Amino acid sequence: GSNVLRMSSHIQIKPKTAAEKSKTSSPLSCSSEPAVKPQPKPSDKLNPRTINPFGAYSRPASTFASTYAKGGIPCRLVHGSVKHKLQWECLPETVPFDPLLVTLAEGLRETKHPYTFVSKEGFRELLLVEGATEKAIPLLPRLVPVLKATLAHADDEVFGRGLDALVQLSAVVGPSLNDHLKHLLTNLSRRLMDKKFREKVTVTLQKLEQYGGKATVAIIKSKIPTYCSISP
Repeated sequence: GSNVLRMSSHIQIKPKTAAEKSKTSSPLSCSSEPAVKPQPKPSDKLNPRTINPFGAYSRPASTFASTYAKGGIPCRLVHGSVKHKLQWECLPETVPFDPLLVTLAEGLRETKHPYTFVSKEGFRELLLVEGATEKAIPLLPRLVPVLKATLAHADDEVFGRGLDALVQLSAVVGPSLNDHLKHLLTNLSRRLMDKKFREKVTVTLQKLEQYGGKATVAIIKSKIPTYCSISP
């Protein structure tokens, strides 16, 4: 028995060479630190798969990031040399608005690529489909609080996306938005004092009036008395 132990103590494990390691390692390895780190390609930062929604920077993961990671957003980013676009897995007309439109609205508060692009463009394109009005109106009680949070965000780009989304929604649902408008006007009034947003907020209010009708003017003036109607 002691001889066996003595022999085994003299056995040396020969370390594998780099070449041998590369042969045995699986191309689908989940190791976070690969033996040879590939040089990043310029397109990598545009590829949604390079984003780890459960990484250290996104604790806790937002609803949108979690849904995106699980494949719950039926569109993906396709990047071109000049302009990015979305590619839908199926026709947007066939996608249920509930809960996707609300989820995309929640994604407007994201600050990382590709979430920022996918949420903004996805929200816009979904509202362009035939029958969007009938599909979006029942979701207003859930959409408005999400847009309110977007318009209250400290990040200027997030606020800008919120303004765009609000105008897009108003164009689709028209006067149906009036019942919910007061909830959104406080944040618009606050940013109206900021010189860099004054013009864009004013244009947004004018669009809300354009799509919401005469009743919208009184609602806006109740929160923003200085608003000037576009009607003669």
